[in-house]
Amino acid sequence: MKNLDLRPLSVGEILDRTFTLYRTHFLLFLGISAIPHIFLLIPNITQIFFLYPDNPSGGPANLVAHWGAGTITFAFVGGIVGLIAYVFAQGASVTAVSELYMGRSITISESYRRVFSKLGRLILIIVLAFLSIIAGFVLFIFPGIYLMCRLLVTIPSALIENLGATTSMSRSFELTKNNAGRAFLIILLYYALAFAAAALFAAPFQVMMLITAAKSHPESLRTWMILTQIGSMIATVLVKPVVTIAGAILYYDLRVRKEAFDLQMMMNPLGGASPVPSSVPSVLS
Repeated sequence: MKNLDLRPLSVGEILDRTFTLYRTHFLLFLGISAIPHIFLLIPNITQIFFLYPDNPSGGPANLVAHWGAGTITFAFVGGIVGLIAYVFAQGASVTAVSELYMGRSITISESYRRVFSKLGRLILIIVLAFLSIIAGFVLFIFPGIYLMCRLLVTIPSALIENLGATTSMSRSFELTKNNAGRAFLIILLYYALAFAAAALFAAPFQVMMLITAAKSHPESLRTWMILTQIGSMIATVLVKPVVTIAGAILYYDLRVRKEAFDLQMMMNPLGGASPVPSSVPSVLS
């Protein structure tokens, strides 16, 4: 495809470009999003079979111990797999957007290959960002939301400029300065779409799950729980690329506005993203 024009964009134009890019390369972004979430679905369904066996044995004490051990084990395994799935989906999607934005083609496998070598760094970034946002929510809900907005372009900064964990967070803070409101609108749209997708693909199964639980039909309950997991996965896979693509486009837009990135590309069209300025402030200071 031809490279997209680099110019300052309104929020509406960012979202329009997001959906255009997603629609034009739907299978690419769908595949990037789906593969790690399919792996996450495996422990989630396994947990259901473990917690709801066909023929439970033992008394109430054994059942409580069985549930307790299973919940802790699968929470740990699911957390690890979920973190890796999230990092792969985010990183590969940002990589794909960057290549498409510069007018180059890329495949699903190539997107993942480029992320794999930076997996450790991206996991550290996600963990640090998550802890920062959680700390903001603990203090009060608005600091948490504000931090989500200011950290929206952390992954694009890390991948496109090859930055470390804390430097990419600082870079995101620098780029989103006076632009937190635009990031908030992107995040708000994502959660609206996620809620609508969950209502469409998962909520009907959740209703049936509650009805079955009230009637004490354990086998049917397990079936509806599995379908709920599958529906939730479909909703996530379809909607997740929206915020990732929009975040990457916002990153380029902020660089155009603040660093004349469009002029840099005109002078050096094959050079890609320029390195981060040496005067990036630290969010940890």
